[in-house]
Amino acid sequence: MEQAKNVVKIAIQMMGAYPQLIELNQSKPLSAVLKDVCDAWNISNSEQYALQYVDGHQAYITELNRMEIKNGSILKLTTSPDKEANSLCQGVQSHNLDVRSESLKKLAALSSDVTFAQEFISRDGLLFLSRTVEEDDERGEVMCHTLRAISELMEHGFVSWETFSPTFIQKVVTFVNVNLMMLEITQLALMILESVVQSNTTLGIMVKKEVPLDRLLTLLQLPDQETQIKVMALLVALLQKVGGRERADMFEYLWKKNMRQFIHKNIIHNWPQLGDEMRHYLYVLQCLSLGLLEGRMRMAMDPNDAEQRQHLQNLRLSAFPIEVEDGGHMTAERRRSLCAKEFRKLGFTNNGSPWQDLCLTPPGLLALDNMMYFSTRWPNAYSRFVLENSSREDKHVCPFARSSIHLTLILCEILRVGETASETGQDFLTMFYAQDHFLHELFCVCIQVLNKTWKEMRATHEDFDKVMHVVKEQISRTLGQVPTSLEFFRTKISSLNYSEILRRRQEERLIQDEALSPPVMELRKQLEPELLTLIRQHRLNYLCEGTKFRKISSRRRQDKLWFCRLSPNHKVLHYGDLEDNIDKPPIEMLAQKISVSDIKYVLTGKDCPHMKEKNSGKQNKDHMDQAFSICYDVDSCLNFIAPSPMDVSIL
Repeated sequence: MEQAKNVVKIAIQMMGAYPQLIELNQSKPLSAVLKDVCDAWNISNSEQYALQYVDGHQAYITELNRMEIKNGSILKLTTSPDKEANSLCQGVQSHNLDVRSESLKKLAALSSDVTFAQEFISRDGLLFLSRTVEEDDERGEVMCHTLRAISELMEHGFVSWETFSPTFIQKVVTFVNVNLMMLEITQLALMILESVVQSNTTLGIMVKKEVPLDRLLTLLQLPDQETQIKVMALLVALLQKVGGRERADMFEYLWKKNMRQFIHKNIIHNWPQLGDEMRHYLYVLQCLSLGLLEGRMRMAMDPNDAEQRQHLQNLRLSAFPIEVEDGGHMTAERRRSLCAKEFRKLGFTNNGSPWQDLCLTPPGLLALDNMMYFSTRWPNAYSRFVLENSSREDKHVCPFARSSIHLTLILCEILRVGETASETGQDFLTMFYAQDHFLHELFCVCIQVLNKTWKEMRATHEDFDKVMHVVKEQISRTLGQVPTSLEFFRTKISSLNYSEILRRRQEERLIQDEALSPPVMELRKQLEPELLTLIRQHRLNYLCEGTKFRKISSRRRQDKLWFCRLSPNHKVLHYGDLEDNIDKPPIEMLAQKISVSDIKYVLTGKDCPHMKEKNSGKQNKDHMDQAFSICYDVDSCLNFIAPSPMDVSIL
């Protein structure tokens, strides 16, 4: 019984021979299996051969991955990885252009296999390839295959980019900086430079110096989506690897060159559908841009800073013009008294020392920036806010300064200002790219909504926290509708007044109460078997339709996908790499499979093997609630990172 479980029935092919149908004993050494296969075809020197999958990734079979072979798998007998690597090392150095071109083409296809990559790299294969790039002026298929092979080989992480010379990087940079006939070479060069930048080596600094932002902006405007993705990847990598001051300067330059407007018009609104990669880069770009506000958010006001004190005074003077006593001047005592009174009207709690209100961090000086922006960008709305509240009873006054400080804090929490971008995040705001000074503009809309809500609630100072809670709910619910512009956001949040918030809360409460009422509970009990059957059927249908999953490495975000789906008879899980331009591949294209009867258990979250891997702690935290593993056989697990937590609950 135990022996039968270690045996899989497979087919093995070889060019020019009839296929062999064998029962592969997984406890038998792979070298012995190869000898039996070779003997059946009268082939000597079995150590020079290896087994390889026919479909999909076409990975070599090794002792490490042989347990992934399932019943019905189709393999082929091929040259062993070490012999193939040796042959290709010679081929890529051939003076015969046809031989070299074919060798590089085959190398590019094989380099994604980890076993072959180890053999090729151990023979100084990367050195030969780097010389080809450095010394060869050919910019056609040969260079294209060379760059692709280098990119694939380096993805395995066996060697550092420091292995390559500055001359190599300089040559790759020229493929980006010069207009080429083959756009694919430019795309591969962009990929390589992104990896170099992500590697934190001195070569990454060289890339930053040698690739002008203007050139990347020019390439971004090419009407080719793949090129635009690669440019965004390099831009994001460059922005992530520089310090705060330098990052701010880069953003200022990019925005000055209308990159934001181009993204909004020509990518977000022009692409038929934004893919996962572009959505991720737009999300990271948004995080990095908003992250520039973190310094101000975490900086308390300094009463000895003349510029900060002047901003505070300008805020007061914008609301209250200077009053002059008869005689043309005002006493110091009178001036202090008047200033304290006006700061109190502005809503500062420490009217004698208003700077103390801005010592709370966060939001720190960012709140002062927002108030200043509102007073200068929308002076009439600012004056109306202050004067309107100045005429109310003291207990019904909406304190502008106090409200602005807390509103800024709310916006920072909702927009996650200062938080590190997730490795898999894709939730960018379209309206972020719709105008400049996004957070300041959003504040200007929300502070007016806050004043309106305060009046609708007939709030007093004791209701301050209650009002802020309602305003936060208004903002969150409106953002949940995915507004595409600030004007759309303004329209939606204006209709979501206090009465509407109360109505929605009441509806949600009634639904919850009804769900827990005795009659409903009794009905649910009666319907439970049928409901569970429907839920089970829905989830099975979802599994049969299949889901695509992203491959993530510890070095950088991957653009490779794989797909998994349940067979129509619910007995087998089929999975494999996702080919380009195929959204939902048929089962026949998924080379690998697991029998449902072989599944031992399912792990989730931190218990998953891939969540315990070293050197990727930060990344693992980002994925924790999206990770699960299907464990089968002995110490074998199929590891997943779902597209979203919702997918985990369904799967």
